[in-house]
Parts: sequence; C-alpha cells; structure tokens
Amino acid sequence: MIRIRTLAGSAAAFALSAAGALADPALIFDLGGKFDKSFNEAAYNGAQRWVQETGGSYKELEMQSEAQREQALRRLAETGANPIVMTGFAFGDVLNEVAPDYPDTRFAIIDAVVEQPNVRSVIFSEHQGSYLVGMMAAMASKSGTVGFVGGMDIPLIRKFACGYAQGVKAVKPDATVVINMTGTTPAAWADPVKGAELARSQISQGADVIYAAAGSTGLGVLQAAADENILSIGVDSNQNHLHPGKVLTSMIKRVDIAVHDAFAAGAAIETGTVLADLKGDGVGYALDEHNAALVTAEMKAAVDEAAARIKSGETPVHDYMTDNTCPAASF
Repeated sequence: MIRIRTLAGSAAAFALSAAGALADPALIFDLGGKFDKSFNEAAYNGAQRWVQETGGSYKELEMQSEAQREQALRRLAETGANPIVMTGFAFGDVLNEVAPDYPDTRFAIIDAVVEQPNVRSVIFSEHQGSYLVGMMAAMASKSGTVGFVGGMDIPLIRKFACGYAQGVKAVKPDATVVINMTGTTPAAWADPVKGAELARSQISQGADVIYAAAGSTGLGVLQAAADENILSIGVDSNQNHLHPGKVLTSMIKRVDIAVHDAFAAGAAIETGTVLADLKGDGVGYALDEHNAALVTAEMKAAVDEAAARIKSGETPVHDYMTDNTCPAASF
C-alpha cells in the first residue's frame, strides 16, 4: 500500500486526506530508507531546510518496493503536488512514461536524464569528487592498497569507482585498488551486513582505506573499517561524524541543494538537464572537526590544487558513463 505523508513546518506528519494542500511539493525517496545517512538523507535535509526557511509543507513517500514507483508518481500527481522530486536513476523509465500524462505538473529527478518538457533532470559529476577522495586515500594509505565498495552494480556507481581509482593512481601509480559491488538488484542499497563482509574481505587483502558508495549498505562498510582500525570514506552526505577519527573524509554530493532549489522554485521550476559539478560546488570533500586530525596540510594542499586543475579543465577526469571504460581500473 502506498502511504503519502505531509510534513508541515511544525514537523507534524499525518496521512494525506482529500483536503490536503494542493500546492505542496513532494519528495519520493528511493529504496534504502529516508534516514540512510547518505543519499536519501541528503534529499531529506534539503527538504527540511526549505521547511525551516518558508514554514511550508511537503508530501513525502518512502519506497518499499520497485513495484511502487509508477503508482507513487501517479498518486502524488493526482493530489496536485507540484513539483514532485524523486531520488535515484531507477525512476527514469517510469517518469518518462508518467510525465506526459500530467503536463501541468513539474517533476525533478536526481541521477537520471528524462527528456520530457515538464521534467528537470539533475545529474552530478561524481567522478570528480571521487577523484579527490581517491587522492586522499592514496596519501593516507600505508599499505598501498585501498578499497571501494559500491552498492548496485550500475554504470553510475562504476562512475564513482573509476573516478576514485584515477585519484588513487594520480598519487600512487603502483597502488592496488580493490573494487567490489554489493549486488545487481536494488536490495544492494540496503544491506549493511554484506557491506561489512565486503569491507573485511578487502581488509584481508591489505586495504587500509575503503570508500563506500552504497547507500545504507555503506554504513556496514564504515562500521567494519572502524572495528578493524582502518580508515573509511563516506559518500553523498557528510558521514565523518559517524566514526570520528576513523572516517578520512566524505565525498559530498549536494543532493540537498538540488531538492531545496526544486522546492523553492515550486511550479515555476525550470526544466531541462542541470549538471552539478566540482566547479559549481555540486560535489566535493568534507573537512570538519571529526576528520581534521586525519587530513594533513600536505594532503589538503594537494587535493585543493588538483580540484583547481579539474575546475579549469587542465586535469580531465574520465567519466565511466561516457564509454563504459575506466583507464585506471577494470570491472
């Protein structure tokens, strides 16, 4: 059963009734849960910031299964929600079918491109941010072996892995990058036990820094790394605080800004494709009190210099999704 909740500025939540506000924006979270400490939670934080700024309310829905995608979109459109924002590439095909049926509704999708006149597509240069944290991993590694644990094995996550490997190799050309994906179905985003198992396997192969790009599965990776006294790297949201002194950094992906800006624009949201890259601060790395002792001045200077070169175009980072190849790693 699909249940839609309306979250008001007072933080109250209740089941949607026929009398619900018709101009509310809406947010649909992908599988893995709203509080995954990563991708979905970044979206939630963006919506909450909009609530705090405006006192407005919005409808939200947490996906429970793949079968709910189309029903969720249609139900929200029929309530008058506008715009409707959704997180995750997996909404792409469904939105392409649904959007033409609701021409007066604006939709925004994160991590996919849907070419419909009433859709805003937001994509990120994850490979650029991953390159920077890859450099940091290589500089922090004592063994010369680092790891990557992805969620569902899809081109988007390979894009993260490839950028990471390029950053590692830029610092240590002879470094070993161990890459594992959690699975081939959406369940791969919500399996912290499997994430921990993969992390321990990589540690047994000598990895002493592991980057997780796997939704809530990554929480298991970060926990296993902390338990084994090695460093981890978080993703999407700033995850440094989850294990202070053990998370080297987090690759920040500003999903929160994408959601906030969509809500702020309302029904007047501009459609078309938007690229959030390093130059526009759409991606980056996190530095705060929880990892400051881990990031040396030399490390920060090197990464910031590389970031400047990437922004200027002097240092190109290969995007796996352009040709399904990676110059720094094999899949």
